[in-house]
Amino acid sequence: MIPAFVARWLAPAPDSGVADDIRRGKSPWADSVHLLWSFWIFVTPLFGNGLRGYTLSWLLFTLGSYPVFLLLFAKVQLAPRRTAHFYAWGMAALCFVLMRWYPSGLSYFVYGCIMLCHCDMWRFRIYALQVVLLNAIFVALAWWIGFPTSLLVIMPVTVFVVCTIVVVEHLSKEKDAALSLSHDEVRRLAATAERERIGRDLHDLLGHTLSLITLKLELSRRLFDRDVDAARREVEEAEKVARHALAEVRSAVTGIRATDLAAELASARLLLESSRVHLEYGSLPVDLPVEVERGLSLVLREAVTNIARHAGASRVQIELLREHASVCMQIGDDGKGGVSSDGNGICGMRERVRAMGGSLTIESPRGNGTRLRVVVPVPVLRLVETSRNSQAAMSPVRAVPGYPAA
Repeated sequence: MIPAFVARWLAPAPDSGVADDIRRGKSPWADSVHLLWSFWIFVTPLFGNGLRGYTLSWLLFTLGSYPVFLLLFAKVQLAPRRTAHFYAWGMAALCFVLMRWYPSGLSYFVYGCIMLCHCDMWRFRIYALQVVLLNAIFVALAWWIGFPTSLLVIMPVTVFVVCTIVVVEHLSKEKDAALSLSHDEVRRLAATAERERIGRDLHDLLGHTLSLITLKLELSRRLFDRDVDAARREVEEAEKVARHALAEVRSAVTGIRATDLAAELASARLLLESSRVHLEYGSLPVDLPVEVERGLSLVLREAVTNIARHAGASRVQIELLREHASVCMQIGDDGKGGVSSDGNGICGMRERVRAMGGSLTIESPRGNGTRLRVVVPVPVLRLVETSRNSQAAMSPVRAVPGYPAA
């Protein structure tokens, strides 16, 4: 059983590298794979050149220093960012102390230079200055001890090359993290804007109506003892207004639940570009029935999800063509293709398209991408109904007493 003080000493700090990995969903042991490079400690004596080989002193130095190195490696990952550099410097110091008698400890020096990137002082200039300082100390000590001149060149060059790779990897990781944060921010702002829009719509829709119902009910209560017939008329009118408001609320909720093509295309662009897939699409039809637009949006969502997960594409093109009595949606990618059977996603798309009375075809030659074509009929009578509704809206309509006419 681990003593309590040891457990506390090895507990990850909230801003440590291990805590950061856990927040990202990674295993806290993921970075331990870098310990594989420490095998050089055990093969260095094979190279000769005055390194004395596998001797009793080499064994004792290894048994005494390697556990200390492992502890320092763990503390760099577990300690707060502001103090982690002390443990990285400790690795280099371990090498400097043992350098005269234990050449295998040069690996500790390399680890120390690289692990400095896990510190709170992670800025390129400060990191580079520390690495230069450590290498200057190493060269001075190695020259004083009498190491071969080739080693005085090879070690600093190796360290600078590896550290450059580490810097590039960190910069790439920071850019990916910033991109992920920007995507999360876009989604959050979109959700906030949608909530505000729904709140405004409901306020505009129900505010006046509920006020009117309240007034009519108050009036009917006052008239109840003096004029029962008038009170009954006020209650009936309040009932009509309430039913009308209920119909409007149902219509509004249906519109909120529906996903239009413009919003779905914006979501598709966000999903694909986060996977480094370029999306192109043209203009959208403006006179589609709500049911057709909703169905095409759901088909589009499923198709884009399949592309992001399975296609391995770098480019996607979406076209929406409005014809006289139908609308055609084509989705093509330059991925690996080879779709030979319908999975759950494609079966679901076929059922949606079939429910709208349309057809879905897929062309997916192996190695040449996939092209999905959806054709859905659009009733021509809708244009006639729209014209009739416009004419009816221009004709006088009897308004509900006390309620403004539409």
